[in-house]
Amino acid sequence: MFQVTRTPAAARLLGAAALSAAALASVCAAPSAAVAGPGARDGDRLTVTVRDAGPGMDGTYELSCHPANGDHPDPEGACAVVDRDTRWGQEVFAPVPEGSVCTMQYGGPATAHVTGTWAGRPVDATYDRRDGCEISRWDRMVPLLPEVGTPARS
Repeated sequence: MFQVTRTPAAARLLGAAALSAAALASVCAAPSAAVAGPGARDGDRLTVTVRDAGPGMDGTYELSCHPANGDHPDPEGACAVVDRDTRWGQEVFAPVPEGSVCTMQYGGPATAHVTGTWAGRPVDATYDRRDGCEISRWDRMVPLLPEVGTPARS
């Protein structure tokens, strides 16, 4: 059999180890909602102004998310579409990259302006449907932005 000899230094080391384990356990048990950072979603609020999209679609709408609320026609769907594309290190409301090759397609006169705060960052984005890239960018944001069809050719 082995005999354990307790010395004052060993007792202090054992006590320090126990305190460290307790401190680590308390940090790991903290609720995730209290942790700030990329996952914190307090204050997701947007104002969406739509023009020239057509009857029943134009206007200014307020939207809050987490939980979904506001006078937007589809707050749950609008929050879900923005959440879907929210990634750490990427801008969900980014414009079409400079130098992109886009089809010469006209999607109509509709425009939208989105302002507010999303994922802790300020938002000030404009949308239109002047070419294929902008139409695609708009369509990715439906139902935050209204679903707008391409005008018929004459």
